[in-house]
Amino acid sequence: RFAFSRPVILGGVTDNSAFRALCTREKLLAAFGPFPVRLSTANTYSYRKVDVPFQEYVEHLLKPQDPARLGSDTLYFFGDNNFTQWGPLFQHYVPPPFRIPGTSPAYSFGIAGSGSGVPFHWHGPGFSEVIFGRKRWFLYPPDKTPHFHPNETTLAWLQHTYPTLPPAQRPLECTLRPGEVLYFPDRWWHATLNLDTSVFISTFLG
Repeated sequence: RFAFSRPVILGGVTDNSAFRALCTREKLLAAFGPFPVRLSTANTYSYRKVDVPFQEYVEHLLKPQDPARLGSDTLYFFGDNNFTQWGPLFQHYVPPPFRIPGTSPAYSFGIAGSGSGVPFHWHGPGFSEVIFGRKRWFLYPPDKTPHFHPNETTLAWLQHTYPTLPPAQRPLECTLRPGEVLYFPDRWWHATLNLDTSVFISTFLG
C-alpha cells in the first residue's frame, strides 16, 4: 500500500531493545571513543566532511543547535560509517522486515544534539528508526518542492519560514519516538529535526 505512494509510521515491527542497550553514551564511548568518525555539514548538499575522534564529537561537539549558525557551519554525525569499526554494533540491529524487490539495505547510523537536523533533500526509499530521543520529520511528495534555503538549518526554517506557510503549502509531519519506524518512498523531500539529543539509524534501500 505504501511502498511507492506515501510515508507511513510502523509500530511494533521490530524489537531493538538489545541494540538500544549497546547505544548508551557509556557503551558507545567505551567501544568507539578513540576511533575517528566522519562528520558532514548540516546543509542540503553536505559539501564538507570533517574527521574527529568519536569521543571528541560526543564530549565537545554534541550540543544543541545554535539557531544563528548556518548549515555549512554545523557538523552532524550521520552516515559515512566505517563498517569495519561499526559493523559489530550493526549486527545487533533488527531492521524492518520489509523490502522492495530489486533493492538491498544499507545502514546509516547517527547521533546528534537537540535542535539539529538536516534541511530538505531527497534520495531513494528507506526506513528511519529512533533509538534514543525524538525526531520530527517534515515531508513533501516529489512533485511539490518545498520553499527553503539549502544552507539554512531545519531549526531556522522552522522558526522563520514554516509559520508563513499557508495550510495548503505545509508539509506532512510526524514525530518519531523510540520503537517507531518511518518508511519514506523514493524521491520524497524531507527535513529532520532532533527534538532531543538523539541516536538514530536509517536503512536505505538502494
